Amino acid sequence: MTLQTHPALVRYPQQAEFGRTLPKNKIYERSGAGTRLKELFVAQVDRVVWQYKLAPETINLPAKAGVAEIQVFAVHLKTLELHHDVLRCIDGAVQFPVIFELAHGSGADARTQVVAAFKRPSDADAGRWVMSDYFSTGWVPASCPRVAMPLALDLAGLHEHLLHRLLPLAARAQEPLADLVRRVEVVAAKRREVEKAEGRLAKEKQFNRKVEINATLRQLKTELEQLSR
Repeated sequence: MTLQTHPALVRYPQQAEFGRTLPKNKIYERSGAGTRLKELFVAQVDRVVWQYKLAPETINLPAKAGVAEIQVFAVHLKTLELHHDVLRCIDGAVQFPVIFELAHGSGADARTQVVAAFKRPSDADAGRWVMSDYFSTGWVPASCPRVAMPLALDLAGLHEHLLHRLLPLAARAQEPLADLVRRVEVVAAKRREVEKAEGRLAKEKQFNRKVEINATLRQLKTELEQLSR
């Protein structure tokens, strides 16, 4: 059976390959990880490999404000479960946007998942980074063919292309990435509201309250549909 390509599984240029294992204790030090995070690392992470360094000197794309480099980290897992606090810990230790490729299993059972957050310098403090929620693909076979790295004019444009492939919504016409990310997060929150309202409706016994909850639910679903378009 021929495996289909996945747009988020990118074939990065060989000249950008770095292949250096990052010591966990260095990640702890740089991110200020506490006991809970260290325990999560030990339980869930086998090793973290700095797989690719996408920079002007490696892929011949100029840096742009907020994106001087892009790092690609391979995170080899002990289990399929990975708490996003672990990724935030790694992200917090790196002053560049990071694309994570999670890896689990071996041989025919090897699986890969691509995960990333929208990460940018704070407008108020250029030394501090602001991050969105994490967006990811599902788990796909590690043997899945990779696609060529998207074409871009600079590293910021490349970063946008890579993130767009992880987002569950398509961008509207002329919609900046930051606005799209915010819309995705609002849609996720709205879906949670819909689920809560559906749960209340299912449990409610009084007819008048059912009517009220149903009206609220219809309004929430309308808002969700508008946000998703």
